[in-house]
Amino acid sequence: MMWRMHRRSRTICLSLAFVTIFLHLLLALASLSIYHHPCDPPLPPKTYILRDLARTDYISVGISGLAELPTDAAQRDSSNKDANGHVRTAPASINAAASVGRYDGDGAEPLESGLSKLEALFDHPLYNMPSPPVPEEDWLLKVKSKVKASEKSSQMWVSASQEGYEDAQWTSSSKTHPPWLRFHLGISRWQLYPHRDPNMEALTQQLATHHIVSAVQKSGGTQLKLVMSFPNYGQAMFKPMKQERDDEANYNLYYFSDFERHNAEIAAFHLDRILGYRRVPPAVGRLVDVVKEIKDITTDRKLARTFFTSPVGNVCFYGQCSYYCSTEHAVCGRPRDLEASLAVMLPDLATRRSWRSPWRRSYSRSKLAKWETKSDYCSKVKKTPPYNKGTRLVDFMDMVVLDFLMSNMDRHHYETFEKFGNNTLMLHLDNGRAIRRSTWLRLRLLSLPKYRLSDVMRASLSHDPLHSVAPLLSEPHLAALDRRLKTVLETVSHCQKHRSKDGGGDEVLFDDTAYLKDMVTPAG
Repeated sequence: MMWRMHRRSRTICLSLAFVTIFLHLLLALASLSIYHHPCDPPLPPKTYILRDLARTDYISVGISGLAELPTDAAQRDSSNKDANGHVRTAPASINAAASVGRYDGDGAEPLESGLSKLEALFDHPLYNMPSPPVPEEDWLLKVKSKVKASEKSSQMWVSASQEGYEDAQWTSSSKTHPPWLRFHLGISRWQLYPHRDPNMEALTQQLATHHIVSAVQKSGGTQLKLVMSFPNYGQAMFKPMKQERDDEANYNLYYFSDFERHNAEIAAFHLDRILGYRRVPPAVGRLVDVVKEIKDITTDRKLARTFFTSPVGNVCFYGQCSYYCSTEHAVCGRPRDLEASLAVMLPDLATRRSWRSPWRRSYSRSKLAKWETKSDYCSKVKKTPPYNKGTRLVDFMDMVVLDFLMSNMDRHHYETFEKFGNNTLMLHLDNGRAIRRSTWLRLRLLSLPKYRLSDVMRASLSHDPLHSVAPLLSEPHLAALDRRLKTVLETVSHCQKHRSKDGGGDEVLFDDTAYLKDMVTPAG
């Protein structure tokens, strides 16, 4: 009996083994019969991300909340298929930018520190897209690299002997140049400085700490501004603190009735850099001794005559300007220390042209501007030089986004460098219809918890010297950035949907990433 049971068990085991082998052979034959597409050749690091960025058509997905979960349907949209009908899935980093504010709470956790978020943001492919070398004619200023022996003496800049200034000897080598001069020589047609500029730390350090040898009033404008000079001949625009940094503007005031804020100038530089524009001159905060660093060294007699001591012993001055320069609007130290912003001056050698903004305010208490009353105003602007060709209009939209996020309602003019004509960046100075695809993607990225705009702004501003005194932006101001960003995203999304009904949805985004298709390794 036991022998029969043992024999039956062995028979069953052998049968199962034969069935298993048969199934494996059948699976192998089925696999060989499937046609395999050739694999993509290996790409350089991050190139696959840039390839997908150039290929992918990012559709409008709407903004229904910062914590909305992504849907499978959106990820499998037919617009994300290639010519053969195969679904093309973008890398996670690009998908994150394409899904406005969509964050999976069960997925990757947000970075713990705001500083880590800021570093991760600047490491993101959207901030590191490759660009061709800058043509020689696209540099604002140039230094002769090769000179004849008879001209060598004229190629060395030797300063005249002036009290307080250094005996500078500069050659064509950038190693001999001070930070402000390296900044000037680094200005190109499309940006004031490159991403992760190695000169930025030295430049901001100079603005924050270098000895001030001269202080004179800047002519023009409605409010007090000074030009500060340093021993190495660098200069900075000085704007003093006029109100507490956490003060909120009275909503009953007209947009041209508010004071310029020193912390707004600093925040504008950081926000411009976070948006990836790099069109605001670097600015830092600094505590200035009103007596030693302004009154005692100024050669401006009109400015010197406006100094006085307040009843509580604070040293004050008010200068001369068209609106807010009087004893009622005096700038006062505590008792001598005064907070201020110092922004590096742009080169005097490069002439700038001022343009009236087509969407400027009426500056009237009773009249509306044309763009507020005429429905076809935008269409007319698009047909008017210089907005009818090139990138001037999308450049203007970049500036509009910056102004809206900062609540700057006083952009009546903007400037460009004359050397580059109409085909150049717009300078975002005086910061108290289509939109670029790269701008749109970065704005989406900043709506994600991992890169939240308020968090990276808080972290970026923490590097400023005045942060040790108090945060440069209060929490209500930081929260307003996130709220306004959401409004921008919703507005552009609404415009996309509205134009899509007429077959013009593609007109809303200006594709400035198309060049990536020619710069990355082709697939297939």
